Amino acid sequence: MFPHHECEIAQSTVALGHESVKYWVHNNMVTIGGQKMGKSLGNFITLEEFFTGNHKLLTQPFSPMTIRFFILQAHYRSTLDFSSEALVASQKGLERLLEAYERLQKIAPANETNVEIAYLRKKCEEAMNDDLNTPIVISHLFDAAKIINTIYDGNGKISAEDLNELKAVFDLYLFDILGIKTEQETSQTLEGYKKAVDLLLNMRLEAKQNKNWTLSDKIRNELASYGFNIKDTKDGFEWSL
Repeated sequence: MFPHHECEIAQSTVALGHESVKYWVHNNMVTIGGQKMGKSLGNFITLEEFFTGNHKLLTQPFSPMTIRFFILQAHYRSTLDFSSEALVASQKGLERLLEAYERLQKIAPANETNVEIAYLRKKCEEAMNDDLNTPIVISHLFDAAKIINTIYDGNGKISAEDLNELKAVFDLYLFDILGIKTEQETSQTLEGYKKAVDLLLNMRLEAKQNKNWTLSDKIRNELASYGFNIKDTKDGFEWSL
């Protein structure tokens, strides 16, 4: 479509030194409260404002991957209605998928598989062949995440062959095709914060071993009151915020 798409192609070609893709697919409009987002209406939000949270319609900052995942959860031909609440839901959904992928790396293979994963690659491929239906691909990945959590919690088994297939499908669709990247957190403050929480929960483990239930419950309850989700596991604990 002249001139927008031709300009995009020209800029990309100049930047890379060659044409990057055979086909350009344009997302439909992003709306706010049913209105098209645009400068003329004064209801637009810049990427910098998304990333810093510095806008009256935002309740918090959002990462580039959260924005990407939010857009991918709607079909590219569909109008996408923005809200801060929808972005928060997308952030939590992406976190669930990435957590499942991390758990997938920790699963030890068994001699047999008693969960259903054979359909996954085929279903994802069918969805992408159906006019790039990314919301359906994501729904299949969420189904796979439930299976991963079932196995991780000891309520299912998967063979080495099927485990490798599950990893390969996640790598292909979540990372290669949908373009999601794991965001490495390098902030020393954040690392110190994580270590402080781990220290408290290790103190709680020690209190439990010493049958000091009062201290154990206090640590758990205080952290829960601050919004922490704590889960006891056979290897110790897991936590999220």
